[in-house]
This record gives sequence, C-alpha cells and structure tokens, in this order.
Amino acid sequence: MVGNEKEDSLRSAAETFPPLRRFVAAEARLAAWARGGPAARLYVYEFLRFGFKQAVACVFGGLMVALMVATHYLYPKGATLARYDFLFLAALAIQAVLIATRFESLAEAKVIFIFHVVGTIMEIFKTAQGSWIYPDAAFFRIGGVPLFTGFMYAAIGSYMMRAWSLFDFRFLRHPPLWQVAGLAAAIYVNFFAHHYLPDMRYVLFAACVLVFGRSWIFYRVHHSWRSMPMLLAAFLAALFIWLAENIGTFTQTWLYPAQKAGWTMVGLPKLGSWFLLQIVSYALVALVRRPEAPDEAPVEASRARHAKRLAAR
Repeated sequence: MVGNEKEDSLRSAAETFPPLRRFVAAEARLAAWARGGPAARLYVYEFLRFGFKQAVACVFGGLMVALMVATHYLYPKGATLARYDFLFLAALAIQAVLIATRFESLAEAKVIFIFHVVGTIMEIFKTAQGSWIYPDAAFFRIGGVPLFTGFMYAAIGSYMMRAWSLFDFRFLRHPPLWQVAGLAAAIYVNFFAHHYLPDMRYVLFAACVLVFGRSWIFYRVHHSWRSMPMLLAAFLAALFIWLAENIGTFTQTWLYPAQKAGWTMVGLPKLGSWFLLQIVSYALVALVRRPEAPDEAPVEASRARHAKRLAAR
C-alpha cells in the first residue's frame, strides 16, 4: 500500500472532468470516512468507486447500447425517420453534449473520430463480404452500412481515453510503440486479408503474447494502486464488448448469417476477434497518450500485496 503522505498528494482524476469537479470535495470526505473504518468498509468503497469510474468511462457506449435496446422495443415501425437514422442522429447529439459539457475534449474527439473512420472502413468491407448484415433501411449510410455503426467503434475509443485518465494508467515493461503499432497494423490487415489468404489470427495471438506478455498495467481506483497483466485487461475488455455485441444482435441492430433464421448467441470465436481489435484500439490510443512507467511506489505496493497473498496460502 502506498504511504498516506503519497496517497494524499495524488490528484483526483475527477478534477480533470468539469462535470465531476464539483463533487471532488464531497467524495474526499466519503473516502476519508471509508479509510477510517474497518478494512471491509474500504473494500466496499473501492468496489463502488471502481464501478462508478467504469460507468463514467462507458457513458458513450452505454448510452448507445441503451438506445439499441430501447429502439428495438419502442421505436415505431414504419416511422418516417428510420430506426438506424435515429440512432445516427442520437449518437451525434450525444457526442455534441459530451463536448459542450467539456466531458470530452476536442483533442479526444479527434481520436474518437479516427476510431469512427477505421471502424466504418472495416464495416463497409465486411458487409460487402457477407460477414454480417444490417437488416433495416437507412438514409444515412455508405453501401449497406448505416453511419451510426462507426459510433460503436468510437465508443471503444471513448472508453479507452476516459479510462486512461480516470484510472491514471501506468505501465510496467511496456513494449516499444513501434512494436505495438506494427502488431496493430498486422491485425487490421488480417481482418481484410483472411477473406483471400489463410487466416493468421493464431499467429497474431502468439504475437500478442510476445509483445505484451511481460507487460503490466497499474491503475488507481482511489489512492492505492492495483495492477494486472495487460493481456488480461485486453481480454476482459473484449469480453464486455462481446456481451454488448450479443445485445446488438438480439435487438436485430445487426445480424450474422447464422442468426437470420432466429437469434442465437454470438459464437466464442468472435471473442477472439474482439480481443485482437482491442489491440488495434489500444495502439491508436497509446500513440496519442504515450504510456508512462509507474514510479517505485505503485510497483512496491503491488509486490507487497502479491507477497501477502502468497503468505496467506
């Protein structure tokens, strides 16, 4: 655990977001109350704080998933404005509100726009290959791809940018950025090339292990530092995206060929695809954010917790 003096000197990540800044003082009093009681109280507080930070980081993606569910059940059939077009305009409105409230900076919005472009290009190609379809009509579209779909990829970028700040990411033994960029480029190319050439995903999985196998991510829930292998972090993020994708197909926002006759869960191989896409997404963010190494305090804190766990066995 980091010493109290070091803990108290750390700036709350909420101060970087104007909508949350007004709550910093009240939250600090709550944190002091949690630290002043039994250990269980602090663990509960950190668990709730972790969930709140994740909710803030996921706000754009969460709203998009909520809109998919709501429009599936409530959007009037035969409406003049098609459901997909409503989703597109709603996504634009959400983005505008996030920028207007300074919840998202213009610099962050530019990075998220890159996600939108990268995702839309892949969508156009994949739908042309019949990998999945969008069954409804849309005015705002390119080929068979409604333009709201790019925002689903942008939601991943939005989450990563926000989580990086909220959890104050630091990285131990982070690979050189040229390796990360090269791996991401190879993964992205394979999403297209495997339709014509042998699928190299297993080679790419092995490359992910070689590049990130020794890397750890350090993050702050409150003042104490936690850590996990970067590959585990990528897998957990991919798992939640895979669950969101199941919601997307259940609401018939898009469908895979096997789901045309009736909904079934998206197969586990897609989880591997999302894991690889996480590496591409991370590379785009890392090239902008420039990963920093942790100072000695979080590293020593992590080692101390690990030694404590080993001693308890």
